[in-house]
Amino acid sequence: MYLYHYYDKAIGPFKNLSDISIEEENKILSEIAVTKPNVQCAKRQADYMQARVYYENILRNEFIKKGGLIARKSPHYMVVEHSPWLSTWYDNSSVIKIPIEEFDLRTVSFTYGDSHPTFSDKVNDGKEYRKKLYSYDEILEIIRKYGLPQDWNNDGKYGPERYIEAHIWSDDVIYKYLK
Repeated sequence: MYLYHYYDKAIGPFKNLSDISIEEENKILSEIAVTKPNVQCAKRQADYMQARVYYENILRNEFIKKGGLIARKSPHYMVVEHSPWLSTWYDNSSVIKIPIEEFDLRTVSFTYGDSHPTFSDKVNDGKEYRKKLYSYDEILEIIRKYGLPQDWNNDGKYGPERYIEAHIWSDDVIYKYLK
C-alpha cells in the first residue's frame, strides 16, 4: 500500500493550514479564491477552517481512544493509493507517494472517505464506515469489504467517499520528503 499526498508545486508539499493562525489561514484561502478561482480549494465554504478544527478534534480524540500515538496537534493528510479526482485539485499538481511501511503505524489513522463527510451529521446513510476512525489493520478489512472508493466512486455519484483519507500524526517520515 502507498499513501499519496497531492499538492501545488508552487506552494510545496505538506503545507498544513492547521499549523498556522486562523488569520493566516483565512488570508491564504481568500488569496486562492481570487487568484485561482477554478481550483478545488477555492470552492471551500466560508467556515471551512472552523469545520476543519472541529473534525480534527474528533479525529484526534478517536485516535487517542484507539491507543494511537499523537506527535502533532493536527495531522498531515494523505490518501490510500492514487486518487484521480484529487490529482486534479491544483493548477500545478504534483504528488508524493510513500510506502506505508515507512510509517510507524501507531501514528497513522484512516477514514473511509474524507473525514469531514465521514463525521458530518449531514451524512446519514447508515453505511458502517460513517462516524468511524480506523487503524491500519481495521482499514484493511474495510478495503477488503468495499474496495477503494476511487475505483467505484471517483466522480462522487454514489456518495461523498472518493478516497480513503490517511491522517499522519507525526512529522518523522514527512520531514524526509520535504528535503
